[in-house]
Amino acid sequence: MPASGVSAAAIAARLSAVGLPARMEEHDRYTSVEAEVPESLSAESWGEVLEVVAEADRFGLLATSLNGRTLWAVVRKAVPTTGDVGGPSYQR
Repeated sequence: MPASGVSAAAIAARLSAVGLPARMEEHDRYTSVEAEVPESLSAESWGEVLEVVAEADRFGLLATSLNGRTLWAVVRKAVPTTGDVGGPSYQR
C-alpha cells in the first residue's frame, strides 16, 4: 500500500474510533476518506474529528438538505522523482 494509503487508513481508523465509520477510495493521484456525520455529533467529538482530518492534505464537509453531511479528506500520493513523470505526452 502506498504511503498515502497508509495515512488515509490511519485517518479512517481514527474517524471510526470517534464513531464515524469511514470508507476509503484509491485514485490516481490521491487516496480519499469519507464518513457520514450525524447531526447529533457532540462538540467534543467535532474537536477530535478536526484533529484527525488535519493530518490530511485537504479536507472538507459537504452538507445538503437531502443527503445529510459527509466529511471528506484527501491524502495526495507522492510524485515520482525520477522516470517518466509527465507521461508520454508531457512537453517541457
